[in-house]
Amino acid sequence: MIELHGFGDQIAVGAFTTLRTAFTSLALGVCVGICGAVAKRSRLRIIRWLTGCYTTIVRGVPELLIILILYFGGTVALTALFGHYVEVDAFAAGVFALTIVFGAYATEVFRAAIQAVPSGQIEAAQALGLSRFCIWHLVIVPQMWRYALPGLGNLWLTLLKDTALISVVGLEDLMRKTSIAAGTTHDPLTFYSIAASLYLLFTSLSLFGLTWLERRADRGVRFAK
Repeated sequence: MIELHGFGDQIAVGAFTTLRTAFTSLALGVCVGICGAVAKRSRLRIIRWLTGCYTTIVRGVPELLIILILYFGGTVALTALFGHYVEVDAFAAGVFALTIVFGAYATEVFRAAIQAVPSGQIEAAQALGLSRFCIWHLVIVPQMWRYALPGLGNLWLTLLKDTALISVVGLEDLMRKTSIAAGTTHDPLTFYSIAASLYLLFTSLSLFGLTWLERRADRGVRFAK
């Protein structure tokens, strides 16, 4: 039996915070990615240029630096705005940073997925007189998800592990709780092994879920073959 020295509940709370951070960032990041993909296909050059700058800059800067810039930069900005010291919430800063990072990569995934939809089907929908909204809702989006799921799955696994970076700004996540337990008990091997096992559990369950989603998304194509 592994001796946790009373830190079992704290590690469980940290694991829940990690999952909450990851799922919140995933939901917001998917929305950002879809908007970014649509913006990259805009007829306005300035919108395409701005979106391109966003994806290029974010994908070229380490996630840890983005978290630190948003956390400390946000604190400085809010302090200057209100005239007194205001500290940015670690959870909000972490979610915002991970959303920006996930959204940048998801933008390219969704853009490629939209381009993978056969143009003949879009032209057929236009010939039938469907509105742009109906074309997106009935033709593009259902097929886009099938092409985007593998890439989004990889991004989700990366996001799940990147939540550990937010511990540097004080978020009480799994990594933070584990570090405190390891330092207090002077038994880092045990607690870091527990953290590694929990992350492995989360990613393994995610892989099962992603495999199920991909099979479900491909069911019409498999039946057609």
